Amino acid sequence: MYQKILVPVDLAHVEKLDKAIKTAVDLAKHYKAEISLLGVGTNTPSSVAHTPKEFEQKLQAFAEDLASKHGVSTKAVAHISHDPAVDLSKELVAKADELGADVIVMASHVPGIADHIFASHGGYVASHSDLSVFLVR
Repeated sequence: MYQKILVPVDLAHVEKLDKAIKTAVDLAKHYKAEISLLGVGTNTPSSVAHTPKEFEQKLQAFAEDLASKHGVSTKAVAHISHDPAVDLSKELVAKADELGADVIVMASHVPGIADHIFASHGGYVASHSDLSVFLVR
C-alpha cells in the first residue's frame, strides 16, 4: 500500500518528533516502505547548522541513526529555503509530490488560540496535499 513515507523533520526540535517517527517506523516495517526524512533549512547560519552543507550532513546522520536503530530504509532529503517560516507548508506539499511519496507522517502540536488566526503547517499540508497525511500529537 505505502512504498514511500515522507516525514518532515525539524532538527532543532528532534525531541518533539518521537511519536511521529515511531508511527512512520511502524508503517515502514509493516509495508516494507522507505522513509524519506525531509529537513528544510536556510542559507544563513542557524542553531542547527552554520551552512547548508552542514545541515545536509546532520540530516544524513539523523537518517542513518534512525535506520540502524529500527532496521528500516531511510533517505535524507535536505531542502534549502530562503524563508522557511513563510514557505515551509507549501514546500512540504511540493516536495512530497516531487519525491513520489505515498503518505506524509508529521508531528503536530496541540492546537491553541493562535491556530484560530494562523494556519498550522500540519493543517495546511493535510488540506492542500492529495496524499494521506498522519498528523501525530
